[in-house]
Amino acid sequence: MSLRPAIFLDRDGVLNEIVERDGKPASPRTPQELAVVAEAPDALAALRDMGFALFVVTNQPDVRRGLMTDAALDAIHAKLTSILKVEEVAACRHDNADACACRKPKPGLILDLAARHGIDVSRSWMIGDQDRDVACGQAAGCATLLLSRPYNSGANAGATGTIESLSQAIPVIAKTCAPALMNGTRRVY
Repeated sequence: MSLRPAIFLDRDGVLNEIVERDGKPASPRTPQELAVVAEAPDALAALRDMGFALFVVTNQPDVRRGLMTDAALDAIHAKLTSILKVEEVAACRHDNADACACRKPKPGLILDLAARHGIDVSRSWMIGDQDRDVACGQAAGCATLLLSRPYNSGANAGATGTIESLSQAIPVIAKTCAPALMNGTRRVY
C-alpha cells in the first residue's frame, strides 16, 4: 500500500474561532460556542483536491480539568465534522500533568493517525496557531505552517512558513509540493 500525504490541522484558532473567556483566548465548550472560520470549508476542499488526507489534532484539556464533559467535546466534533470534511478528529483530553504521549507538542496524535491511516509524514504538513503545534509537526516529521494570531506564542517557533489565514496555506503547500502525487497520477499546481 502506498502511503498518502496529509494535512494535520489544529482546531481552535485554525478551523474555528477562538472564544474569549475572562479576557483570554479559549476553546469552545459547547456546540453552540463553535463558530467555524468562514474560509475553512473552501480551504480544506482545495487541500483535499490537491490529494491530501485531512485530519484535526487538538489538545482539549478542559475535559480533564472538569470544565466540560466528554459528551460535550464529542458533540462539538460532530458539529465540526458536519461542516468540514475531514477523515478524523483526534483529541488529547489530558492536562500537562498527565504526561501523556498525545498532548501537543508531543507528536503522538499525528503518529497514531499516520500509522492507522497509511500517512507519509515526510510529505505531510501540520498547520497550527501556537508554538506547540509547530513543535508537534516537527517532532512527527512534517513541514509546518504557523498562523499568525495576536495571542500567538509561536512567532519564533521555526515553522516552515508563517501565514495570516488558512487560505494562504494553499499556494504555499502547492508551490512546495508541486508536482504532487495525486491518486497515482502526477498533477502540477
